[in-house]
Amino acid sequence: MMKQLQRVAAWLTKWTPLFVAGVAVGAYFAPGVFDWVRGYAQTAVLGFIMLTMGMTLKTEDFRILASRPWDIAVGALAQFMVMPGVAWLLVHVMGLPKAVGVGLILVGCCPGGVSSNIMTFLCKGDVAFSVGLTTFSTLFAPLTTPLLMLWLAGENVDIDAIGMFKSILLVTLLPVAGGYVLNSAFGRRAAYREAMKVMPGLAVLGLACIVGGVVSAHGAKFMESGVLIFVAVFLHNALGYLLGYAAGVAARFSAPKKRTVSIEVGMQNAGLATVLAGKHFPLMPEAAIASAVSCVWHSVSGALMAGIFNFFQRDK
Repeated sequence: MMKQLQRVAAWLTKWTPLFVAGVAVGAYFAPGVFDWVRGYAQTAVLGFIMLTMGMTLKTEDFRILASRPWDIAVGALAQFMVMPGVAWLLVHVMGLPKAVGVGLILVGCCPGGVSSNIMTFLCKGDVAFSVGLTTFSTLFAPLTTPLLMLWLAGENVDIDAIGMFKSILLVTLLPVAGGYVLNSAFGRRAAYREAMKVMPGLAVLGLACIVGGVVSAHGAKFMESGVLIFVAVFLHNALGYLLGYAAGVAARFSAPKKRTVSIEVGMQNAGLATVLAGKHFPLMPEAAIASAVSCVWHSVSGALMAGIFNFFQRDK
């Protein structure tokens, strides 16, 4: 039974973009299937996804933060400056509606996505560096995300920075810490290691449920402004990859590390943005839609970027 679950999990991990996109389409035509993904249920699903991330962390992963300060500093600065700044710029250059702009900026202000570690592995990047950056941005997200939102979007919409801090603390740091404790306590047990092979697939299912919930609730709104939202998400994501890579070039990183920074900057935790949008901007459904579209597209584009890097680049 466990082997079968592991095979299913491996399939879901390999085909994450298509699976999540398929769920989004299915939720549009059969919204009732995902009616349950609302409020506390949505928060619980994201908390579980972050728990699975924590369950992969080891003490060595935290040592990276101290042993490679230059790498982490460059990656973190790029993470916290590029995507929020590009989102703000696109909102003003494209003249995006307020709700869409809030969603795009929220995605930009969130930490790096968990699946970025997988994409870094696929493109032969520096996986340890990727894990370190994801961990660092996630640990600081309760502070950086609300403050960046207040700074970049506070003039146009009321931002409950304290409430957002509490929400991010609840759905990121606490589950990640809990997962780390579980891994520290049981990580050497064979049964635990076998069970861990199923967790990536469960995380994909969770992400698909979050996207499905948003589409089922706001599918009609997507049809009204879907093209504009996708163009904004596409440009935001593409510029994140490009400027992330440029940061690696400026820092004179090796080819694997340049790929890693590119992936880490371009791929955001859009699942977190989706939950935050639904909780803190309930009267702006387009904000949640922009975040959900980012969920799907970042998964698709991450796989595409891994393939592009493998085609054009060679390790130096």
